[in-house]
Amino acid sequence: MFKRGILNPDLLALLARVRHTNTLVIADRGFPFWPQVETVDISLADDIPTVRQVLEALRENFVIGAAWMAEEFFGENGKPVQREYAKLLSPVKIVFEPHVEFKRRVPQAIGLIRTGDTTQYGNIILESA
Repeated sequence: MFKRGILNPDLLALLARVRHTNTLVIADRGFPFWPQVETVDISLADDIPTVRQVLEALRENFVIGAAWMAEEFFGENGKPVQREYAKLLSPVKIVFEPHVEFKRRVPQAIGLIRTGDTTQYGNIILESA
């Protein structure tokens, strides 16, 4: 039995399939469903867990090479939230692009983790290094 780190067996199985340059989406509660992308839904309630909490848990064993977010994130979230995302991803720089372009990347992902997050445009795509 695992004593620390990620405990969810479905999430662990998904993460085990992510290889070099593969991508993984961490999304909020309202993110659209793609039938062709495996989705592990760990949402429980509003903001439980958040994208940032999942990202923090992943950092222990997931080497991030690149990250993408929607540029609309800036218009909907203040500086403290923006700094928190940047800190969690440091030293990786986040590439911001229009939400429509961001969504075009989703079908190529190995999987999607759905959270209970309510942060507007707080979804992120991670590329494994």
